[in-house]
Amino acid sequence: MNFFSQFFTLLKKEFIIEFRQRYAISGIVLYVFSMVFVVYVASISIKGQAQVWNILFWLIVLFAGINAVVKSFVQESGARQLYYYQLVDPSTLVLAKVTYNTLLLLVLNLLAYGTFSLVAGNPVKDLGLFALVILLGSIGFAIAFTFISSIAAKANNSATLVAILSFPVILPILLTLLRLSSIALRVIQDTAFQKDIINLLAIDGILIALTFVLFPYIWRD
Repeated sequence: MNFFSQFFTLLKKEFIIEFRQRYAISGIVLYVFSMVFVVYVASISIKGQAQVWNILFWLIVLFAGINAVVKSFVQESGARQLYYYQLVDPSTLVLAKVTYNTLLLLVLNLLAYGTFSLVAGNPVKDLGLFALVILLGSIGFAIAFTFISSIAAKANNSATLVAILSFPVILPILLTLLRLSSIALRVIQDTAFQKDIINLLAIDGILIALTFVLFPYIWRD
């Protein structure tokens, strides 16, 4: 099989597994709705407080992303991983998982944005920039959490290891996303936000490069 055949076959496999285990995605969607409902029931008066809205939104997105992506390799048995190892290139496998997780996070983030806007108002002034931020954030979180999931799967699926490794990787992405979304909400007046977008693209590029370089060695063990 050539690269594209392997890639689309593996990507299709990810969708099939997800639909067979509907409880997983259902639990993640329930988590998003629950978090938004908690904000609503707690009567947090954030309408008119764009910065508070911004922080709460990205906290919901962050933890939903962890729950959604961290199972990428954890849910697969050692026998299945050995089967993949004999058939496909590791770079193709990890690219398929990153692509699937990006699409999954994009859907969850848009769902979180819609439901959160319903209960807490929508202070976004620049919708185009905010949509770009959600897209770049979905890509960055997907790459980071997919790679960390592959490490955790080789370390007895240690949740503590995932938390420890995630923090230094996710922090620069999260801080950049908060700044860009603050500009989209007009909390910060900055016309030179292109530099922040370039920084976020650079972080995503470095992460995907490290993933392609290091994952084959992790997969081989």
